[in-house]
Amino acid sequence: MRLVMNEPVASMDRPYARRWWALLVLCLSLLIIVMANTALTVAAPDMTQDLGLSSADLQWVIDGYTVPYAALMLLLGAIGDKYSRRGALILGLVVFGGGAVAGSLVDSSTGVIAARAVMGIGAAMIMPATLSLLAATFPRAERAKAIVLWTATAGLAIAAGPLVAGALLRDHGWASTFLINVPVAAVAIVGALVLVPPSKAGHHSRIDYVGGLLSVIWVGSLVYMIIEGPHFGWGVKAVTAAVVAGVALLAFVLWELRHPRPVLDVRRFANRRFAGSNLAVALFFLAVFGAFYYLTQHLQFVLGYDAWETGVRMLPLAGAVFVGSAVTGYLTPRIGMRITVTAGMVGGTAALALLTRVDAASTYGDFVLPLVILGLAIGLALSPCTDAIMGAFPEAELGVGGAVNDTSLELGGSLGIAILGSVLAGSYSSHLSDAASGTKLPGDALSTAQDSVGAGYAVAQRIGAQAHKLAEQAAGASDPRQAAQLKEQAGQLADGAQKMAHSVGSSFADAVAHTSVVGAVILGVGTVLVAVLLPNKDRTAPDAESSDDAKERESALS
Repeated sequence: MRLVMNEPVASMDRPYARRWWALLVLCLSLLIIVMANTALTVAAPDMTQDLGLSSADLQWVIDGYTVPYAALMLLLGAIGDKYSRRGALILGLVVFGGGAVAGSLVDSSTGVIAARAVMGIGAAMIMPATLSLLAATFPRAERAKAIVLWTATAGLAIAAGPLVAGALLRDHGWASTFLINVPVAAVAIVGALVLVPPSKAGHHSRIDYVGGLLSVIWVGSLVYMIIEGPHFGWGVKAVTAAVVAGVALLAFVLWELRHPRPVLDVRRFANRRFAGSNLAVALFFLAVFGAFYYLTQHLQFVLGYDAWETGVRMLPLAGAVFVGSAVTGYLTPRIGMRITVTAGMVGGTAALALLTRVDAASTYGDFVLPLVILGLAIGLALSPCTDAIMGAFPEAELGVGGAVNDTSLELGGSLGIAILGSVLAGSYSSHLSDAASGTKLPGDALSTAQDSVGAGYAVAQRIGAQAHKLAEQAAGASDPRQAAQLKEQAGQLADGAQKMAHSVGSSFADAVAHTSVVGAVILGVGTVLVAVLLPNKDRTAPDAESSDDAKERESALS
């Protein structure tokens, strides 16, 4: 057996024998780039304390990964198609691993943000490469099954990130959540060389770098606006980003319509199956990432679970994704993707609707059913959509196809955190203002508590610490009258701290319920749109595949 796999699938006279092992490598690569975001949400408190991060610093530590990741995928997917998809995967893993090492060593907010940006660049190479290599390695008859496992891995990674990070943080610092990526990336690099066949387009003209650059500008500006506006206000930066995104998008569409070999043929979006699948992916991850954003906070801050316990309690979501994926693999060929995707989106809407019942008395048991339904919905809806998106592209553009799917996913996730996160913050602040009216808090303390649920509990803890200090002074006072006054003040503060903590918890629970209403409405309306867009009958072949494209599929992938 050769040490490095150098024979392209196109030159084989039968399906590649080790294709399922190759899929394992691709799924492992996908796992770490999705976990890089979800794990950081758990490590954020330790990083904030150790590095002295401001709220703005912390936001960009998280989102410094997202902007280059989303912006670069389309261009890098096209480059991978032309030169080497496996090469793009391996280079991406090297860059990602290097950024992870750097992130574990730096000791400033600027350093961590820069390291996360490098990891985002690596992820932008990896993500489209995993899908394009999957499509190139598996025969069409098996591709849907392989995509089911790919989708299930993405769902697993969403829940596994907090679990792994929580386990590491019990005995190690936040740097360990960066370093854990390094051995996994190393294993994936070796696996890619040994198990994944090389692949590139058999015939590929010059890359449309102008279109690629315009895609970087409009996607990057849009994601920046989505992050900047809701979190830091609609000032000059956010408005400028919005204008740049709009102008660049228009220029991108006009350029691609006129270019003979565009980086992305935007006419594909006129096809109902393709447009509906992209919309479904974006809307689903809007709901999933938005819900994940506030559910993990509720479990940690309101219900008091640590990072590890929070990760464990998100596992029903991961398990349900696998079940849903298995079900869709059986149902979609029999009843069509329109029914399975619509059913999945209805399930996601129902899961968010169940979360509208959350209140101050809710326990973890109240979250289990929504998590299970949401996981089943992810499995049902996303695999057929991904298969439809990839099926719309000829062999020469598989990397671009993967990038389109992943960009829809990333834009949806960013919008979910921005929109639902903003609704959550506004609702929490409003509810806390009403609930804390009887605590007699100074204005600055209330304003601090309204910033976030974590800040609210921190204010309550500070009030409790003041009460404890006064109680100690009362116990040591020699003057009985002074001791009585101090004791009374301590009691009032202790009562205020208790009321404050209860107000914070109940306000956040009410905010979760209110935000879930908004999320359910968005996904419900989206479900109707997707059901209308998706055609009644599936098409198994790529849309309008030309004879040139067919020749490309038969050419040597070297």
